[in-house]
Order: sequence, then structure tokens, then C-alpha cells
Amino acid sequence: MEVVIALGIFAIACTGLVVAFHRMAETASLAQHELRITRILESALAEQISFPTLEEGTTQIPIEGTDIELDVVITPIEDLENQDGQMLQEMYRIEITAKWFASGAWQSRSVETWRYNLMYQP
Repeated sequence: MEVVIALGIFAIACTGLVVAFHRMAETASLAQHELRITRILESALAEQISFPTLEEGTTQIPIEGTDIELDVVITPIEDLENQDGQMLQEMYRIEITAKWFASGAWQSRSVETWRYNLMYQP
């Protein structure tokens, strides 16, 4: 009888360990996916910022080998003043949104920045 009770307690402990390891694996996978999305967004933002001039509009960019699609929206910023009250011209807002399908629903994450259009002009 003692052996059966010991085996039952051991089985319960093993089940708890298996559940814990499974949750740790899911968490690690989710963290890895989140890091991948973050790197893709940072890379796309750096690429958009590096263009010599910006053009207003929306662009969709599929990421090869993944189910991720990027929407790049470039819009001019109107009525922007500096601290001295001077109007700032040629300022643009760059927003990049990553969209993907996971866990039975569409997921998205976005990043944005502002840039002076003539920044890289001689």
C-alpha cells in the first residue's frame, strides 16, 4: 500500500513538472516571437529613416518567409512649431505597423517617429 501511495505522489509531482516545463516553453516561444517582431519593426523604421527624401503615402511590405506584413504610412506634420514659435517645415511622421495572424486572431504592433525631410540633403 505504501508503494502505491508513493507512486501516486510521484505521479502528481511529475505531472506538475511537465505542466511547468510546457508553460516555460510556451513563454520562451512567445518571447522569441515578440523579439522577432520588434527587430523587424526596428529594421523597417531604420530603413525608412535612411531614405534621402520622404514621400507622403502608404506602402504595404510583406516579409518574405513569414506571415508578417508591414504597413508604412508617411504623413506630413502640419502646424508644428519649435519652442521659439517658428513654424517647422518639411516634417514627416513615419508609422510602421506589423500585422500577423496568431492564436486565432489578427495581431498588430506599431512604431513611429518624426523626421525632417531634408535631413540628408547636401
